[in-house]
Amino acid sequence: MAYVRHVTPGYADLGRAFVAGGVMAGNWAEAFADVPRAAFLPGLMWPWDMAAGRSVPVSRTDEPERWQAYADADCPVVTQWDDGRHAGTEPGAVATSSASMPSVVFRMLGDLDVRGGDRVLEIGTATGWNAALLAHRAGRVITVEVDADLAERARASLEEFGSSARVVRGDGFEGWPEGAPYDRIIGTCGLRRFPWAWVEQCRPGGIIVAPWGTYFGNGDAVARLVVAADGRSASGRFTDPVEFMKLRAQRLPGVVHGEYVRGSVAEGWESSTGLTEAEFLGEGFAPQRFVAGLRVRDCLQVEAEKRDGARPVWFYGLRDRSWACVLFRDGADARVWQHGARRLWDEVEAAYRWWVACDRPGHERFGLTVTAEGERVWLDGAGESWVL
Repeated sequence: MAYVRHVTPGYADLGRAFVAGGVMAGNWAEAFADVPRAAFLPGLMWPWDMAAGRSVPVSRTDEPERWQAYADADCPVVTQWDDGRHAGTEPGAVATSSASMPSVVFRMLGDLDVRGGDRVLEIGTATGWNAALLAHRAGRVITVEVDADLAERARASLEEFGSSARVVRGDGFEGWPEGAPYDRIIGTCGLRRFPWAWVEQCRPGGIIVAPWGTYFGNGDAVARLVVAADGRSASGRFTDPVEFMKLRAQRLPGVVHGEYVRGSVAEGWESSTGLTEAEFLGEGFAPQRFVAGLRVRDCLQVEAEKRDGARPVWFYGLRDRSWACVLFRDGADARVWQHGARRLWDEVEAAYRWWVACDRPGHERFGLTVTAEGERVWLDGAGESWVL
């Protein structure tokens, strides 16, 4: 049975707000209206409740109006937990697939600059909504999904909707060479190493858009790369800070605290810092976090909950067992403990001081160049760069 298109008032209002606010280019308005997100969401889903600060279960069968309200809202929606091993209605341990915030979706589609007739490769099918939007505009879309269940569900949704997007199952890190060359490639998963296969499969002058970041944290920034005329590199600036579930081939294995800190923090070398919690951490997508990941390699930062005016922030070395902890307290200098071959806090604080000395650059002042030999992040074009 074919899908019967129905645009709800809430979804129509969201589209008008996106166009008015510059979130969505006017040439995407028709696709937004013709391809509603609700057509691709499962009957049981876990949208992010902004007020509660957590994912909540919502059933279309039990609460149809509430389900529709979340489907039409600018919020992320988890659609799979624990790689499909999760059962029941309550959230699982780790979210492993989702429908992104519509505002993020359309900002990335704007970066991709899709034209009618373009051949597009998407990595990370998930629900299939993004692929359906692309197919509505470009016509020729191949979307790759590593998870067999997700691929089958998306294929069924796209067929019912009547979309021409083709779903294939595979490891997105390898792209999909059978359909190359592509005019546009988009990744809807966070990268920690940019796949050279994507550059090889995109035509010279083609555009690749994908979230990229470091293992320092979960945050990403959208990289918009243009493939060079000789096909030997792709380069471009970052646009918006985002956070995506990571490409499964590049997930960071869990760090076990007890394998680093065997006793108490008193075993570490103790010092203090005048940096405050607000200065160092900033907001959720603060650029200083991005910079710390560039300058402090092979390090993971983990923030603990704040209690009684105190927040511990931990740093773990990913190539050895070095660790550091800074304990921020309201109204007092923070205490620092470090242990191991690296003085991780010293490295992190130096990265922050460098960022300040450079006039606190935002994500948009950084860029990424990818070659067959690796990748390089740079500041202000010809400025300082880091080979990763």
